[in-house]
Amino acid sequence: MRSLPRAVLAVALIAGGVPLAATAAHARPAGPLANIEERVYVETTVDTDNNGRLDRVAIDISRPSDGSRVPVVFEQSPYAKGLNPATNYNPNVDRLPQEGIFGLASTDSEGARVAKATPDLPDWYDDYFVPRGYAVVMGHSIGTGDSDGCPTSGDRNETIGTTAVIDWLNGRAKAYNAAGAQVSATWSTGNVGMIGISYNGTLPNAAASTGVAGLKAIVPIAAISSWYDYYRANGLVVAPGGYQGEDADVLAKAVLGRQACTSQLASITTNQDRVTGDFTPFWQQRDYVRDANKVTAGVFVMHGQADWNVKSMQYAQWWDALKANNVPRKLWLHRGGHAAPSRSDYQATVLRWFDYHLKGIDNGIMTEPKADVQFPDGTWQTYADWPDPAARDVTLRLGASSATAPGTLSFGAGGDVKQTFTDNGRTSTATTLVASPDSANGSRLIYRGDTLTQAAKLSGSPRVSLRMAVENRKDANLTALLVDYGGSSPVIVTRGWLDPQNRTDITSGSALVQGTEYDLAFKLQPKDYVFASGHRIGLVVISTDYDYTLRPTAGTTLRLAPALSTLTLPVTGLSQPGNDFSVSVSPSSGTVAPGGSATATVATATTSGSAQSVTLSASGLPPGATATFAPATVTSGGSSTLTVATSATTPPGTYPVTISAAGASGTKTAAYSLVVSGPGGCSGTNGTPVAIPDQTTVESAITIAGCSTAPSAASVVRVDIQHTYQGDLVVTLVAPDGSTYVLHNRTGSGTDNIVRDFTVNLAGETANGTWKLRVQDAASGDTGTLRTWSLNLGGGSSGCAGYQVTKTGSLATGANAYQPDGTYFETTASGQHKACLDGPAAADYDLYLQKWNGSAWTAVASGATSAADETLTYQGTAGRYRYRVHAYSGSGAYTLGYTAP
Repeated sequence: MRSLPRAVLAVALIAGGVPLAATAAHARPAGPLANIEERVYVETTVDTDNNGRLDRVAIDISRPSDGSRVPVVFEQSPYAKGLNPATNYNPNVDRLPQEGIFGLASTDSEGARVAKATPDLPDWYDDYFVPRGYAVVMGHSIGTGDSDGCPTSGDRNETIGTTAVIDWLNGRAKAYNAAGAQVSATWSTGNVGMIGISYNGTLPNAAASTGVAGLKAIVPIAAISSWYDYYRANGLVVAPGGYQGEDADVLAKAVLGRQACTSQLASITTNQDRVTGDFTPFWQQRDYVRDANKVTAGVFVMHGQADWNVKSMQYAQWWDALKANNVPRKLWLHRGGHAAPSRSDYQATVLRWFDYHLKGIDNGIMTEPKADVQFPDGTWQTYADWPDPAARDVTLRLGASSATAPGTLSFGAGGDVKQTFTDNGRTSTATTLVASPDSANGSRLIYRGDTLTQAAKLSGSPRVSLRMAVENRKDANLTALLVDYGGSSPVIVTRGWLDPQNRTDITSGSALVQGTEYDLAFKLQPKDYVFASGHRIGLVVISTDYDYTLRPTAGTTLRLAPALSTLTLPVTGLSQPGNDFSVSVSPSSGTVAPGGSATATVATATTSGSAQSVTLSASGLPPGATATFAPATVTSGGSSTLTVATSATTPPGTYPVTISAAGASGTKTAAYSLVVSGPGGCSGTNGTPVAIPDQTTVESAITIAGCSTAPSAASVVRVDIQHTYQGDLVVTLVAPDGSTYVLHNRTGSGTDNIVRDFTVNLAGETANGTWKLRVQDAASGDTGTLRTWSLNLGGGSSGCAGYQVTKTGSLATGANAYQPDGTYFETTASGQHKACLDGPAAADYDLYLQKWNGSAWTAVASGATSAADETLTYQGTAGRYRYRVHAYSGSGAYTLGYTAP
């Protein structure tokens, strides 16, 4: 991502058509500019060069001279004073280094630093924004330019160096002028917007992922959201486009400022791990997507669809995470490469974004369509969201009738002949390998669909599932290319990569058995693209991708089973044919005492095509409960009677039951809520998630019946609320008689989530009846979900109670444990798996459900938030399962509860 220094970059962008002059609608105010320009050094809280002094970050400021308090447009950059010469790694290797796991030696020479230009301020930000009532701050990222410290290629220290500037602009940090006198930003309102391209756009993502107060908006352009996906891909070492052989340490050497930082750079070289390619802690702390739930700034993403330097997965995974956390957002996808979009309203729209979020001007920008997407022909389309909400997944099956001839892509089953090819990627590029699609080529496999009778528009991430074997090596590169055939020459629309050793987990690899087939599933880079009528959709499978992966010596042989392989495309204009059906249940809930039963009608309907046989089942039942269907199999359009019977030992509580209907076209589900209210205890759980919209009050109920003792003065309410701002929430327990007990009243400020036990004095209350948990979102800007809550009127921690199996253990930071007891459990029927992990306070523990696929353990469900406690559910078939408990950060004891079908 070694973009050009700003002075050069500005020229490159002008050449690309980016308008640097104001539009008529937002012309610069008349009259001479009267700006104050100054240099300030902001003190951070880190000492990256280990010299015993806190690092200071250099910033250059341009602001109005009239004394008014103004918001700030802030760009942080490691390129303020140019680049050093830094040698990339040689991608040509005898064998892939990971073949030796179950290395590579490379040296970097550091020449003399190139001449540094003086800080280029004012730039267009300065010329454009200052006359419009903003200050502009240009910062030198930590360890670069005139700043102290050592560059760290995107880690927490570099992020802290950025947020320190925002803290200073809000009066929370110190800064000094060149003479050493302390300086305050009395001219700042504290409202900050960040903007930048490439690395300069990545730092806004990093800062926003901390939730730093005062950062109101960001405009990340061609920006990274996870550094792992910049230098790695599903276990492979994969270079940014145009910079083959670059890695995190090479970039750090290129931007290094005044300090030597020899040991710090050596640490990056060691920890980046060019051997395994795994998603190690080094990369995990450079993953901003994981902390998207902390983002409070409005995010205006811009990215080029032809950008193979910062690939499109970077914006897509960031966008999806922002969407999942209801972050205000906007997206422009242009047809260009690693640059800003070429639009006449580029500057004006950025100004409107900042005006809305930093000045509170209601200019209508938030009511516009969220996504503007440009296609290769130059036309723009708007979507209500991204990907195009109209796109639907279509799955094509690979087929082959010859061991050597090109194969097919179709909705039905193709030939099941297996095919092999031999890697020759060190000398053959992908462009060469996708050519001549009608001829056999021993270095690739090609599969094409029928000629399209109408245009098909791709929007989102294609996916492949390839049944493959490596026949003569311990590992191999694997590359999938989505190709448009039909024009004057093939067009590689997008591509994706996988290390077969990381087929089940990017955090650690598993050995391959030569000749053994594995299901290798991975995503290709997302894209919006139109396959024209008369063209053919193609999938080309190769090993080494010359411009991106390491290039081992030719000769690796791979085998593919087309009949067991698929390509899935999110598209419009191409629909999956076949029959389909729906299922519903009425009534959708039932209340019983322990030992009692409830009935409901399960109805099916044929929604397309012909009727099909449908088999019914239920999962999520409490201990001691059974479900029967009469009949158990119906023809779609028919109905069945569901009977749920409990036992005398079934604990009271509210249980979400999933009704599953399995037919030839797939499995459909309907929700049924079972309330057990009879004798059997003085506690209950409601695990049905309840969304918490902005500025809304919601409730969830637990019915207690047959409790023969009075509530304890130390009754316990366990709450699991996922929310991006604790300070918005009022959480109240409502007794059956209407009495209220406030558990949480808008404390915690910007802290995420409420996952804890509350001890409440309920002595004097009547135990039996309906208890409610009331959650009020009392402020704007954040939303969340009440995931589950429990009530124990007898006192004592709820923990992970109410599950069939409970296991305990203790972990150190970074360690894993496998439950039950280091082995596995086996289910003989399909149904729902439910699990609860109760980790130590202030830790970050993650939970993964793994299934044995015949040759390896595969993660099928996970709970991987930044909290200590996790829950998960999974609708699974019969087989062998186990749970992996991972201490991402922190250490201590944990409790795991789980229920299996």
